[in-house]
Amino acid sequence: MRILKLFKNKYIITLLFLAVWVTFFDKNDLFSQYELTSKLKKLETERDYYKTETEQNKREMMELQTNKGNLEKFAREKYLMKKDNEDIFVIVKK
Repeated sequence: MRILKLFKNKYIITLLFLAVWVTFFDKNDLFSQYELTSKLKKLETERDYYKTETEQNKREMMELQTNKGNLEKFAREKYLMKKDNEDIFVIVKK
């Protein structure tokens, strides 16, 4: 009987209607908010990854610009460059 009285109250009905509307039908409903938060977290982790990669590349670039020995080592290891009178054997570990 008390529950019926609650549902006859226009404020309770309005409150329930608004709660249902905001939860399911609104432009910013709960499901959209969940998707946006998960996308934000994914983008933040990607941002952090790229920041660390950028810092590492900056350090490598500075090292290559300051030391010619490192430049030759980098060219040989990364791009398999060689001198004219050399042979290169690449060993791939499985």
